[in-house]
Amino acid sequence: MSGSDSTGGSAESGIGDGAGAGPGEDVGVLPQQARAIADGYAVDGAALDLGALLWDGACLPAAQIRIPLAMLNRHGLVAGATGTGKTKTLQLIAEQLSANGVPVFLADIKGDVSGVAAPGVPGGKVAERAGQVGQQWEAKGFPCEFYALGGIGAGIPLRATVTDFGPVLLSKVLQLNRTQEQSLGLIFHYADAKGLELVDLKDLRAVVAFLVSDTGKPELKGIGGLSTATAGVILRSLTAFEQQGASDFFGEPEFETAEFLRQAPDGRGLVSVLELASVQDKPELFSTFLMWLLADLFHDLPEVGDLERPKLVFFFDEAHLLFNGASKAFLDSITQTVRLIRSKGVGIFFVTQTPRDVPGDVLAQLGNRVQHALRAFTPDDAKALRATVKTFPNSSYDLEELLTGLGIGEAVITVLSERGAPTPVAATRLRSPQSLMSPLGTAELDAAVKGSPLYGSYAQPVDRESAYEKLTAEHEAEQRAVAEAAGQPAKEPAKRSGRPEDDASLVEQVVGSGVFRSLARSVGTQLGREISRSLFGTARRRR
Repeated sequence: MSGSDSTGGSAESGIGDGAGAGPGEDVGVLPQQARAIADGYAVDGAALDLGALLWDGACLPAAQIRIPLAMLNRHGLVAGATGTGKTKTLQLIAEQLSANGVPVFLADIKGDVSGVAAPGVPGGKVAERAGQVGQQWEAKGFPCEFYALGGIGAGIPLRATVTDFGPVLLSKVLQLNRTQEQSLGLIFHYADAKGLELVDLKDLRAVVAFLVSDTGKPELKGIGGLSTATAGVILRSLTAFEQQGASDFFGEPEFETAEFLRQAPDGRGLVSVLELASVQDKPELFSTFLMWLLADLFHDLPEVGDLERPKLVFFFDEAHLLFNGASKAFLDSITQTVRLIRSKGVGIFFVTQTPRDVPGDVLAQLGNRVQHALRAFTPDDAKALRATVKTFPNSSYDLEELLTGLGIGEAVITVLSERGAPTPVAATRLRSPQSLMSPLGTAELDAAVKGSPLYGSYAQPVDRESAYEKLTAEHEAEQRAVAEAAGQPAKEPAKRSGRPEDDASLVEQVVGSGVFRSLARSVGTQLGREISRSLFGTARRRR
């Protein structure tokens, strides 16, 4: 049987005994094949309502398509061509997760998801869609927090220290090759061992610059496998990265990702919206930063197995940006993170245009699929369409025809049932979000950000003593020592401290140095950091 046409006009006319079936009527009135599909979506426990089944050009509100809430930690994919309704699908799912007490994280690439905080606007199209799918629509807003990377744009600033971001993810952002990535890992190791805390990019740049300087070259030889030329490439990449304005993303106070797991006072899950519209020109950075957030959550959350509802559902928009040009090691780390984080109660939805954008090993772990329309205007489009069809279970639909004929707000769906088995493929007319389907006004968004209890904790950056300041102080101390050795008597009074008049011993110099003091103060943290580097080379923080 064929799916709905692109206009959806035939859906309003109905067919045979399925026409006019209401949401409360028995599914026995459905055509036999449609009834078999609907039976696959019967849920005893809590579930999210996605929409109503499309069959033979008709929308059948008696056949509701649902995702069991307990299966949302089994990950998913929302895909489709531009303008087919992916963003509204995210909004629809996020609303219902929040209503069920599940916190949600949404990356808002285009700046049009902020409306989830405000009630929707009733109108003729909303009422028409609600009638077609059997939805009792009511305008509602949901509790939200708004974030921005490094404070660029509207939102509570999200920052990470360079140390905790780690060498693997940073290599991806800097577009380093495998050899350079390994060399950057050695530089992190050196900084850890010497107590040179890498808080922001100038700290890392200072360490690399020191290692390629005349003073630091002996240290460079000591850490093995790191050439001066490679260190120079890394230094140039860092400098160019800073000139692109990336310094704002790294620093302190570093964001505690546990904030994403909170509920509102009324028990609804908080929807955390990361506003990325201001950094759309830095796709490698924001996609990799999202991966850091996941890696940080992975470190901190305990194993919980299968829960009645997830602890968090994380929507990873523009997912293809994460995988483009990624090394095999990086892809292996993503695959392992996706596989293991499920048992910690976190569900991940990748959002992109076609399933081909996601590596096969990752795609194989995405049990919940919402595929919006695809276009076949070019040979490459046709190839992508055929590849997409092959990723779905066998079905009664002609999926190649169906996927090119779906209208806006319609999708082909298959999810995991309550017993963990894939449901039948179902063409679906999706429900309308109950919140505002347009961005919040600038004044409303600004008020929401500054009214957050988190704003005071994260709004103002902090620049404490770290690698840059320590290396600068050591360099200035060396210059003073050289000047004194050259015979400048004006410096002699500095020795009046009750110590012997002779020059300080080497031990005294080392013990008195900034590097030594830092190492003594944070040796536990540094050792812990060395042994707890994660799949992505990030470092676990002490909570």
